[in-house]
Amino acid sequence: MRFTTLIFAALASLSPTASARSVFAHFILGNAGSYTESQWQSDIKLAQEVGIDAFVLNIAPPLAGATSTQVASAFKAANGLDSDFKLFFSFDYLGGGQPWIASDVISLLKTYTPNAAHFKHNKVPLVSTFEGTSNIGDWAHIRASIPGGIFFIPDWSSLGPGGISARLGIIDGAFSWDMWPTGANNMTDVPDKAWKAALGSKAYMMGVSPWFFTNLPAYNKAWVWRGDDLWHERWQQVLAVNPTFVEIVTWNDYGESHYIGPLYNDGIPRAPNANAHPYVDNMPHDGWRQILPYYIAQYKSGGTAPFWYRLTAAAAGNNGGVTGNNCPSAINLGGYQAYVDPNTIVEDKVFFTVLVKSPATITVQIGGGAPVTFKATRVGTNHFSTPFNGQIGFVKICIVRNGATVLSATGAAIQAHPASGVTNYNSWVGSAST
Repeated sequence: MRFTTLIFAALASLSPTASARSVFAHFILGNAGSYTESQWQSDIKLAQEVGIDAFVLNIAPPLAGATSTQVASAFKAANGLDSDFKLFFSFDYLGGGQPWIASDVISLLKTYTPNAAHFKHNKVPLVSTFEGTSNIGDWAHIRASIPGGIFFIPDWSSLGPGGISARLGIIDGAFSWDMWPTGANNMTDVPDKAWKAALGSKAYMMGVSPWFFTNLPAYNKAWVWRGDDLWHERWQQVLAVNPTFVEIVTWNDYGESHYIGPLYNDGIPRAPNANAHPYVDNMPHDGWRQILPYYIAQYKSGGTAPFWYRLTAAAAGNNGGVTGNNCPSAINLGGYQAYVDPNTIVEDKVFFTVLVKSPATITVQIGGGAPVTFKATRVGTNHFSTPFNGQIGFVKICIVRNGATVLSATGAAIQAHPASGVTNYNSWVGSAST
């Protein structure tokens, strides 16, 4: 099991400011089948509070039933709030067992792109996809069918930067799903820079994600990619890459453990051999969301900015059939990466980012072990980690300034072994602030 706590001190000078740059959160509509308008408004308010500009509604075909109902409810909720928060679509060509029919895409866009709550870039509605490379030929007709056109930024990551460069005439930009590292390595911005170079003057939408762990055998999915410092590192890479847009993956994909929105019981997969509840229940990630105003302020206005850590040692339990990387296995028949021991992917450390308005000392204590001390020397964000070193017990973190504790928090206990005997590679995220 993995435990990540985010603790930060208030930094008033880093409030988000208006900017032409925009930050979106990928929202799995299929996990919101029982949402009410009031639930939509609650999520929209939470997202807007931390500086997110729009939800990217991931929708799988067919265009019927809960999909139609919840799209309508989402737009009604956004309109009812009378705010600047927007919505737009990511047409998922892999999630519904069939590709999107062009006429259904056109119907949906004709209905909702004129809506005041639809996100527009330079007054043109933004539209995206999740893959769909076998249906590239549909998009010239789709674009021509929408009055005023569309600003089209697909995720055709399977083509790679080289493949996208041959299709610049039919797109306005591209979104890359390449945001998690391979093997026991940290993520770099090399792939992002390759995409940006291939796109030239066209828009690049960069993906930022805190985590990836999934164990849903029915969907041939049981693997982990390294998270650890990823939430902090990717936001720093955003500053280096300077993309036109940032898309957070995700708000509510509980099955893949990279949700930053609140836990929503009805949205957590619970199907035979595809039950995410064992690794999602009681594993909140809200702390990642609460640091976003500072990360987003960095991206939008150049300010400074994040604090987190984890629970049981990875090897303390059975891996439950999970692999390191998306590799071929008895469960995952379509894997495309080399196998790596999952316990070498994750690091047995406490990860944390401290936001301070003046230099401070940070202490971290696991159980009855000796406190470890760190110096936060710069105004803004200071990122650290410290290994478990075999220690177990509650984790306590304190921020001390001039001999006085200005902030402290205690997180869930690191355990010697997982209660079920199976390692949970998901992250528990907490937070505290002044």
